[in-house]
Amino acid sequence: MILFKKIRLGNKFLLIVLTVYALMAFWDLNLVWEGLVKTLFIFFKLIPILLLVLLVMFLINKYFKVDKVEKYLGVDSGWKGWFYAVISGILISGPPYILFPLLKDLKQKGMKNSLIAVFLYNRNVKIPFLPVMIYYFGLAFTVVISCYIILFSILNGLLIAFFVDSKKQ
Repeated sequence: MILFKKIRLGNKFLLIVLTVYALMAFWDLNLVWEGLVKTLFIFFKLIPILLLVLLVMFLINKYFKVDKVEKYLGVDSGWKGWFYAVISGILISGPPYILFPLLKDLKQKGMKNSLIAVFLYNRNVKIPFLPVMIYYFGLAFTVVISCYIILFSILNGLLIAFFVDSKKQ
């Protein structure tokens, strides 16, 4: 038990998961194999997204200096900052937990909380799903719901600016 306390938390989790898999293998080997295959499938599906985020983070760190981030997404960015937050939120894809390190880097370089909120809210306008939405719900519904998402993202950002950004100044 003393040895188990000295092991780092991540390694403890790994040991527990491997133990559960080993115990389950005695009960139903096919179930364990199916779970392992699905886990690997998800992992390999996430690799391109992780590489894309790492590439974007690399490019931001290389080309976006603090002054540029402050200019386009900082306190004095004006309407351009809101525009860039909306557009980038729509264009970027992937799960939000993969984008959090990217947003942390941008925040450390001067991005406003309100623009982070706008960015995250606009991820709900999914370009790959637009043709499917048009097929099932029609063009009018798709355009209206997309416009509502954009408008409410700006409202959300303004509320964040009022409650959070204004408290920091």
